Amino acid sequence: MIAVRPAGGSLSTTLSSISLHSAQTVSQFRCYNNTTMTDSGPKFKILKFLKIIICSFIITLLLLFTVASLRTLSLDVNVGLQLARWEKTNNISLDIDQRQREELLANFKEAIRIPTVSFSETEINTTALLEFDRLLRKAFPTVFSSSLVHHELVAKYSHLFWVPGSQPDLMPYLLLAHIDVVPASESDGWDAPPFSAQEIDDFIYGRGTIDDKSPVMGILQALEYLLIKGYVPRRGFYIGLGHDEEVSGFKGAMSIVRVLKQRGVKLSFVMDEGLAILDGVISGLEGPAALIGISEKGQATVKLSVAMLPGHSSMPPRETSIGILAAAVKRLEENPMPRLFGQGPERGTFEHLAHKFKLPMKLIMSNLWLFSPLLGRVLERKPDTNAFVRTTTAVTMFNAGVKVNVIPSLAEAYVNLRIHSAQSLQEVLDLIQLTVGDQRVKMELVDGFDPLPVSSSDEKSFGFQIIKKTVLDMFPTVTVAPGICIGNTDSRHFKDLTNDIYRFAPVWFKPGDAQRFHGINERISKKNYEELVVFYSSLIQNCDIQKLPEPHSSVHEL
Repeated sequence: MIAVRPAGGSLSTTLSSISLHSAQTVSQFRCYNNTTMTDSGPKFKILKFLKIIICSFIITLLLLFTVASLRTLSLDVNVGLQLARWEKTNNISLDIDQRQREELLANFKEAIRIPTVSFSETEINTTALLEFDRLLRKAFPTVFSSSLVHHELVAKYSHLFWVPGSQPDLMPYLLLAHIDVVPASESDGWDAPPFSAQEIDDFIYGRGTIDDKSPVMGILQALEYLLIKGYVPRRGFYIGLGHDEEVSGFKGAMSIVRVLKQRGVKLSFVMDEGLAILDGVISGLEGPAALIGISEKGQATVKLSVAMLPGHSSMPPRETSIGILAAAVKRLEENPMPRLFGQGPERGTFEHLAHKFKLPMKLIMSNLWLFSPLLGRVLERKPDTNAFVRTTTAVTMFNAGVKVNVIPSLAEAYVNLRIHSAQSLQEVLDLIQLTVGDQRVKMELVDGFDPLPVSSSDEKSFGFQIIKKTVLDMFPTVTVAPGICIGNTDSRHFKDLTNDIYRFAPVWFKPGDAQRFHGINERISKKNYEELVVFYSSLIQNCDIQKLPEPHSSVHEL
């Protein structure tokens, strides 16, 4: 048996050495492990915190996506009273025959041929207005001779009709339109003379075919036919025809308002021109949409001016009145008013139309509580949709200089603004002053007014729902939605007589037709004008119910 011993010492010494070395190794390992664990503590906490943040973000996204998806699938605020039981009325059907069709078109064409042009507040074609008065009396003999209809001239050229109802306790309403038109010249490029009422491809061309003689003649033509058939309304109503709407209606519409105020009249609602039926105009929308204006943008005209000492062009100063004013105007154009999409009635427009869009637009339109900023950015890219997003700023006139070698003492610019419903006139003026930022530029308000109040459009809104029902009875495939007028109408003068003013006529607009409004080749199809007559006839009779039915629950609450 061979014994092995480490050289240079005993076995016990060797074992003791190994034991000590092992203890030192274990001690070092423990020390290293403790140090590692101590160093990884903050890192571990950071990672844990990041995990919580990421998980919370994912959960929030999933929750938002779930809510948005549910709302997208279920939102249809356009159903409403379509499912409810409406009060039965024995509406008279017009059943327009060929003889009547020829008669109503002849009357309408004659109205277009009369140049009732308003050039300015002080320059109105009164001769044409008197001729138009004679036309009305000739075209609608029953309206002017019926004992049921009370007619009076207001401010010499405007007309007010009162048709009392058989139930005086029902609050009356007012149908409003205007006789005057804006100027037009064949040299502008019309396909037919603007006061010829010429037919081209079943369209009647002429100034006023849209704005606004189709409602003027359509309302009275409808009443004429109803009276001939023995119609007596349950709910009384007024018809107002202003003669100077195109120059603000200060004599016509405002005089009608004064007459009604003196008689203590309160109105259930007012319906005037404004929006229309849009077919193929709204990109991505399936089918046509009838937009009923529930408000109008405000308006302001601001004069900016810079006054300096005149001088000779051979010794110009560093800055001239023109240069200072031009810089101010440039700042206004480069810094538009704030984007306010979703803060006014335009939000309701898109929510009412949401179910008629395809994905992904349907998701966006149905959830403007989430996507308003995104949609606002998209809409502001085009001038026609930018008008819905903000108060618009347009420099329309710039005047300066008298001679090529004289530095002018005065430079003036006029800025026209259309004020968004979420802003006031004063707020806009303050923003202009802030943006111009130059005390040498004097700012003066020429005229202006705040945006009009927003009329009701819910299921308890009598006027809105009657108009909506009348549209859907005639055009079942049309989607009805509240809208906002970016222009102004005579109806704004009536806000003290009613809480609800609606701006709509069932004129069909296809792509490009909006540019005919105050532009060249204004026109309406013969079929569409006949539809207007039928529409107003149905509207008058639909108003004879005592109250709206109880709504069928349809509005999603998410």
